Amino acid sequence: MKKLLALAMIFCLAFGIVGCGGGGGSSDGALKDTLVWVQAADVTSLDPHVGKETPAVTVTSQMFDTLLVMDENNEPAPSLAESFKQIDDKTWEFKLREDVKFHDGEPMTAEDVVYSINRARKSNYVSYVVDAISEVKADGDYKVIIKTKEPYSPLLSSLTVPFTAIVPKHVVEADEDAFQLNPVGTGPYKFVEWKQGEYAKMAANEDYFLGAPKTANLEMRVVPEASQRVIAIETGEADLAYAVSANDSKRVEEDDNLQLFKASSQSVSYLTVNGENKLFSDKRVRQAIRYAVDKEAIVETMLYGAGEPADSVIPPNAFGFSKKVVSYEHNLEKAKKLMKEAGYPDGFKCTLSVTDDSVKNEICQVIQSQLKEIGIKCNIQVKEYGTWIDELGTGSHEMSLSAWVCVTGDADYTYYSLFHSSQTGYPGNDAFIKNDEVDKLVVAARQTADPEKRQEYYDKLEVLLGDLSPYIPLYYDSVNVGATKNVKGFVADPNGYHRLRNVEVTE
Repeated sequence: MKKLLALAMIFCLAFGIVGCGGGGGSSDGALKDTLVWVQAADVTSLDPHVGKETPAVTVTSQMFDTLLVMDENNEPAPSLAESFKQIDDKTWEFKLREDVKFHDGEPMTAEDVVYSINRARKSNYVSYVVDAISEVKADGDYKVIIKTKEPYSPLLSSLTVPFTAIVPKHVVEADEDAFQLNPVGTGPYKFVEWKQGEYAKMAANEDYFLGAPKTANLEMRVVPEASQRVIAIETGEADLAYAVSANDSKRVEEDDNLQLFKASSQSVSYLTVNGENKLFSDKRVRQAIRYAVDKEAIVETMLYGAGEPADSVIPPNAFGFSKKVVSYEHNLEKAKKLMKEAGYPDGFKCTLSVTDDSVKNEICQVIQSQLKEIGIKCNIQVKEYGTWIDELGTGSHEMSLSAWVCVTGDADYTYYSLFHSSQTGYPGNDAFIKNDEVDKLVVAARQTADPEKRQEYYDKLEVLLGDLSPYIPLYYDSVNVGATKNVKGFVADPNGYHRLRNVEVTE
């Protein structure tokens, strides 16, 4: 208890907080006017067609909406589009709601939808989500026609992704730079302020088409250290703590003043190795790394069993997950043999980059120790989140601890963005893999309507990728969110975005 109180005092002093008290609060039933959550990293961009990383989307998804959303059965359902129907195998019609307004009071029309989807198609960051679209056109003020280049099975799922959010054409065209610093959307919350590296603030949109949010204000605070995020809810300085570590989850569950929300994650953590770097251009080196890394040990010792070792970057709960995945058991002798065959009998030196997240830092130290066994000496480089993203996007990295969320729950979302040769760099393919057979299988699967046929393509793809090993899958993450007992109505999102419109906090 003394240690816990001391940690709480350190947190208060570090963040300049006065009057730290217990997180229990009073029981008079009054509602707080501001919900505060803490997360590990800052927003990378407030522009939904740029900031695709989870720390950005936790904020932007409160301010923007998409044509469709995923329902409780993980099926596309109406949102800004009140209905939709398929005209032919490459054409869809979307009828828009007529009661939606942007935060500046202007109505949302088909013109804004056409502009937004075309803007996402041109984005260097998120184009992969809507790359299959060939044409978007308005049919009157409240109807949109979307055509795809070829039959494209995951179209509806793609239109639920937050990076396809609808933005106001008149605002963005007037001053795009201003929009990116002062975003205007249709969502339940309006932008108020963003102080980079510290916090973002939002206020309720009382005119939201689904009804005003239950809490008047939202505030996101950046707290990189996992244990300090838990301290924030223990002291009552925050209401929600995102990405609670496995080590801290039990601590939250055993505290009568706290509660832990969990969700089946669609996220996988893995090592990215830059295939254009001569150290990793030989697949035998990449295979050796897969044999050398002990995934089970990482899950047991670093995640305390709150994860699952991964042999694929596709999560088991996604459509397209293959039972044909190639498994690499921990085997140092095989790893050393492959390194010798590749011309590195004594190994080599390389850099291993990671974000400034304390748990991921510790995992990198374990990987560093494991790879040393086969002569690979990793120099761990801790990067600020935005810098780390730029390093991956430009291909200046060697090896990196990364993660990917299969946002749509459809394997195409991951396979196309992480493996197709057209998506190297910022869109997602930071292994810089370029393989004609991989490209053919990815495209064939996305253009096939028959689910069984799609699965056949994905089975073949997994076998091929198991041999090429452009990424080194480590583990499937778990979604853990800590909260005070006063938080009501929160539902953990498998993607980690956590919509907060229906959440309230009692005093």
